[in-house]
Amino acid sequence: MSRAFPDTALAADIAAGLARVETLFESQLLSRFPAVNDLCKHVERYRGKMLRPTLVIVSGLSFTRDGEALRPEHDIIAATVEMIHMSTLVHDDVLDDAEIRRRGQTVNFLRGNETAVMLGDYLISNAFHLCSRAGDPWLNLRLGEVTNTLCEGELVQLSRRHDLGLDENTYFEIVRRKTAVLVGASCELGTRLAGATAEETAAMRAFGEHLGVAFQIQDDLLDLMGDEATVGKSVGRDLEKGKLTLPMIMHIASTTGAERMAAIRAIEAKDGAALRAALVRSGSLDAARARAVEIVEEAKRGLPETRRAHSRELLLELADRVVSRDS
Repeated sequence: MSRAFPDTALAADIAAGLARVETLFESQLLSRFPAVNDLCKHVERYRGKMLRPTLVIVSGLSFTRDGEALRPEHDIIAATVEMIHMSTLVHDDVLDDAEIRRRGQTVNFLRGNETAVMLGDYLISNAFHLCSRAGDPWLNLRLGEVTNTLCEGELVQLSRRHDLGLDENTYFEIVRRKTAVLVGASCELGTRLAGATAEETAAMRAFGEHLGVAFQIQDDLLDLMGDEATVGKSVGRDLEKGKLTLPMIMHIASTTGAERMAAIRAIEAKDGAALRAALVRSGSLDAARARAVEIVEEAKRGLPETRRAHSRELLLELADRVVSRDS
């Protein structure tokens, strides 16, 4: 980030904040048992873009003055949201029978589902233990609400697998719950801890939730169209597991007759090549991409003015990266 962003002071503050978060993350998970430490060391590789802790830090800096330091609670919450996120990745790999994550083997592939489930539980347990160190019960309550919502989203998605009648409204509600609420909370909590107004905090939460929805649409597109070497994780899992994503939903809703039936047969047969060809022909892939871009633009329009120089430009840049990424 510091290489791409011209405000070197801001970039340095962000880099320093993320370094503190990584140290806190690792120290929180440290166990006296080597077997646990080995698993935690492996799962540290799952830390890729660190979008959520970055948003906590950048949101916090956005509502401080130049030269004003973040609170220690910012580091705690940034590490906490990343720990929550990584617990969901470990559990998602079990649900999807995924073998690759961040260009390496998943915990479930290496050690089995039982170990992966317990590691995910260990991460979420440590997340709330760490959050308690901030000394503010409201933070625990807020993040507890968020994790409840994450689980609801996953459970609803599981209940709608292989459901060719899934509509856009339900898809977006699932995505909002299983992905967007944690991204929104990252912006919300970073802003609130910096002393922003209630209106600024609400606007930042909405900004983050929009980014989370667009991020998930892009993830779904990469799962459908990307290759494992570029994306860095197992692809084609949505189709394999019967999860309808936005381009599939758009195609079924917008086509009729033989064109519609060809896509349905491809979905039922888990024929990725035939499905991709059908979605390209109908324009549904382009329509889904356009929807993600539209959601990012809506997020950018709602972004409030910030107090620190150049931080708003950085948030706008982060928003654009959500839909321009290929991994």
